[in-house]
Amino acid sequence: MKKVYVGLSGGVDSSVTAALLQEQGYAVTGVYMKNWSQDLPGMPCPWKEDYLDAKRVAVQLGIPFKMYDFETDYKHKVVDYMVQEYKEGRTPNPDIMCNQEIKFKLFLNTALEDGADYVATGHYASVSHAPIPQLRIAKDDNKDQTYFLYRIRESALAKTLFPLGDYTKPEVRKLAEKFKLITASKKESMGICFVGKVGIKEFLEQYVTTKPGDVIDQHGTSVGTHEGAIFYTIGQRHGLNVGGGLPYYVIGKDMKKNQVFVTTDINDKKLWHNKLKMTNVHWINEEPSNPNVLVRTRHRAPLIQGTIEKTSEGYTIKLENEIRALTPGQSAVLYQDGIVLGGGIIF
Repeated sequence: MKKVYVGLSGGVDSSVTAALLQEQGYAVTGVYMKNWSQDLPGMPCPWKEDYLDAKRVAVQLGIPFKMYDFETDYKHKVVDYMVQEYKEGRTPNPDIMCNQEIKFKLFLNTALEDGADYVATGHYASVSHAPIPQLRIAKDDNKDQTYFLYRIRESALAKTLFPLGDYTKPEVRKLAEKFKLITASKKESMGICFVGKVGIKEFLEQYVTTKPGDVIDQHGTSVGTHEGAIFYTIGQRHGLNVGGGLPYYVIGKDMKKNQVFVTTDINDKKLWHNKLKMTNVHWINEEPSNPNVLVRTRHRAPLIQGTIEKTSEGYTIKLENEIRALTPGQSAVLYQDGIVLGGGIIF
């Protein structure tokens, strides 16, 4: 009997993942990954509640349960990375880094050393193992999470199971009820991947010292004051504290001068792009020979047709349609025929 270690987060998706794999005949072990436990002012970290829910699910299913403490690695490889990226004026995606460094490297390697044949998580994605391991889009387009998984390695994918790839979220809820899981009606956690309900601004304020600066419009006129350039991202409309008249959109930042640049022109050329540049590119299998790809520039964004070209700096993708608010530090993920090729960091 093959052994699979399931990352039990205390949520409904990972709970159903464990139940399905048990039903399919695997010897399942539940593992809670303790990645973060720090409370923030007025915002207690929910890790203990999640840990107990994960443990209750393991008891319900009659499976062994463990906790892996990855907090030190997580702080170094995910949190420090995220804070540094923001300091440099970019907008990183900590979920992607968590999957690359923690779930499908550290968790995977620890589980394999512990005797597992596979690991599994509650991600909405699919994996095919033959003839080679490939990552595929999930059945539920609205929940598909392959955007966050594109930096997984082929060797890791070979040891990974994603049983929820064939289900929609409503179907997963029904399965949770069928299995009588205590997490069946538990709400989804929102916010930063590791701090529950805390917003990114509140989190960053624990690590960076900021000062007010000028908000400058497309005519070079100061139209207000911001709370710190680090908090603003390209395309942002809300939270600018610039009152009256037409809405303003962030089109750029100068971190050294602590300035945020905005426009009232929704058609401003700095907001729209017909090509993007990627660096730090990762291919799951191998670099595609066919340059025609579908591109996704943020989770749940529509797929846009593009043509990829290798350059001295990385890769350039010419887009069939213009994209609004390309954000440095975010990822562009590439697809062909429902298969995730890989992707890179937008710069």
